[in-house]
Order: sequence, then C-alpha cells, then structure tokens
Amino acid sequence: MTATDDEVRATRTTPRASGLLALSLGALRVVFGDIGTSPLYALQTVFSIDNGAVRPIPDDVYGVLSLVFWSILIIVSIKYVVFVMRAGNDGEGGIMALAALIRRRVTGRPQLVAAAVLLGVIGASLFFGDSVITPAISVLSAVEGIEVVSPGVHSAVLPIGVAILVVLFVVQRFGTHRVGRLFGPVMLLWFVTLALLGIPQIVAHPGVLRSLSPTYAIAFGFDRPLVAFIAMGAVVLAITGAEALYADMGHFGRPPISRAWFAVVFPALTLNYLGQGALILSKPDAVSNPFFIMAPSWAQIPLIVLATVATVIASQAVISGAFSMARQAVQLGLLPILTVRHTSKEESGQIYVPGINWILLAGVIILTVTFGSSQSLATAYD
Repeated sequence: MTATDDEVRATRTTPRASGLLALSLGALRVVFGDIGTSPLYALQTVFSIDNGAVRPIPDDVYGVLSLVFWSILIIVSIKYVVFVMRAGNDGEGGIMALAALIRRRVTGRPQLVAAAVLLGVIGASLFFGDSVITPAISVLSAVEGIEVVSPGVHSAVLPIGVAILVVLFVVQRFGTHRVGRLFGPVMLLWFVTLALLGIPQIVAHPGVLRSLSPTYAIAFGFDRPLVAFIAMGAVVLAITGAEALYADMGHFGRPPISRAWFAVVFPALTLNYLGQGALILSKPDAVSNPFFIMAPSWAQIPLIVLATVATVIASQAVISGAFSMARQAVQLGLLPILTVRHTSKEESGQIYVPGINWILLAGVIILTVTFGSSQSLATAYD
C-alpha cells in the first residue's frame, strides 16, 4: 500500500514547522493502513488455508506466531527501515523513484536503462493490483465481524461490503481534504485498540511469549516442512503494505516513519498477533475469526465500526496512491494522457483521476463478488 502527494500534501512540512509528532501521526494514516489492518484476516487465513493443514495445536500456533513476528521484524524493521529507506532519490521513495535512481546510475548503457524502466513498469503494475485487492479484502474482513455478533446475518455481509466499497469510490471525486485530518487520530486509536485487545489474552496465557523465539519457527519448518511452507504462504499477509514505508518516505521523511513504526505500529501488531495466538491455544474453535472473538462481547459492535473505518482509511490511501502513480506514469510516457482533476483549492496535490477510479471500482467489485469472503480472497492473494 502507498499514497503520495495526493493524500499527504497537507502533512508534508518540515519537522521544524509541524513537529516530528505531527508527521508521525500523519504517517499512521497513510503509511501503515494496509499492514495495520492485516490482523483482521492474517491468522484466520493461516489456520484455514488448504483445508486446515495448519492446526490449532501448540506446536503449530507457536511456529506460526514465530514466523509472523520474525517476518515482520526482518522484512519491515530491518529490510525497509534499516536498509531500503536509505536508498532515496533526492529524498523520494517508491518504485518510480527507485527506477529513476537506477536510470541515472546507468546512463549511457541502453540495455540497463531499458531494464530499469521495465522493472518500474512491473512494480507499478503490482501496485495497481494491490490497489484492487486491498480495498476488497480489508473492507470485507471488517464487515465479517458482524457474523461473530450475529451468525444469522451471513447473507448480509457481502451486500454491505459492496455498498461500502461503491460509496468509497463514488466520493473520490469530492476529495478527502475535509476529513483527512481526522484519519491520523482514528488510526492511532486503531493501533491502541490492537494492543489492548492482545494484552489480556497474553496475560491469561503468558506462555505464548515463547513464540518470540526464532527456534519455534525453525523447528516448525524442520518438523513439518510442507505445513510450514503452506503456512508461510498466508503469513506473508502480515507484511502486506510494507513497501509503503519506502514509497511514502518522500512525504514524511525517514525519522517520522521509523519512529511511528517502532513506537506504535510494531508493538501494537506484535501484541495483537500474540493475543490471537493465545486465544487460539485456549479456544481452538476461535480460528474461525480470532480477531473479533478476542474482543469482549460488549466491545464487538464498536470494534466492527472502528475496523470498518480503519479499512476505509487504508483503502483511501491506496486509491490516492493509485491516482498519483497513474499521473507519474503519464508524465513518464508509460500511460496515455488521462483526465486529472484537483479536488482541493488549498492543496494542489489532492487529485482525482476518473478513468483510474472507475477501473479500480470495477476490479474491486468483481473480486469481491467473485470470491465472496475475505478468507477466499486471502487464499487467492497467497
């Protein structure tokens, strides 16, 4: 997931002007929406993939949690924060910036220049694909929480999800500048909620903390290699959206993104995944939807509302990023000229690209209706 100047122009200011805290809060709503909503469906998918090949038994649960934790630590904390985010193109990040950086380094070598352009096109294509999958899977996974509260309303989940997605894309023409400032605090509340949901389960079953050791992931791989391979196909859902740390570096800077990650997002995700694992160990049937079952009954409906809002915010960031990516592709001659409309008089970076919007909407609705559930979508995503 990513978003560029279209989503965050209002928050792209110097640390001296607005403060590191304000930029970090802005990063929460743009950079971490995708990876931050993965707990809604990641572990649920792990234990449902391939007809339940991964079982809710201690060895499998510890192995999966260890895989999730170390995947996040290595891919996000080390790969992106420590290494990739150092490769900026005049402070900018993202696949197009990286392609431009490579082209500059290989000037005069036509074959390498062509390869850099090709890699940029492939990366942009993958991003547009993510722009279709992310809204569908995230919104559906949030709405499916209704089934935990009232299992009899299963038939209503898909129509509600489709309705939310249609409204999300229809309102793009009006821009998000009026409500965009609320997104940061909402996402902060979301990450705090993730942590608060996990803590009671961990306290009740502290043994789950053992899964933080890499030995459980290694043992899982050696003892049950085929099952571990199947599980890893779903574990990658826990790191979807990690590329946004690099893609949005030019808008917030490396320090605000890294601090938001280590101070808020990483701890919240870790606590939530551990909490879900602890719940599954005590109630194996919770694998049907561990995220919402983890919440006390009185909090489930408010949690569904908050989760839906969080997934809409995550989807909004992806959609805005797609608009900006399309404009960059046009400027590089990779796409034909498209209609670009500005949606804010104050923020020149807020744009709306009708053609891309309706193509994305069509793709999202087709995916949603075809697969019918976040679990089926997640399995296909693997």
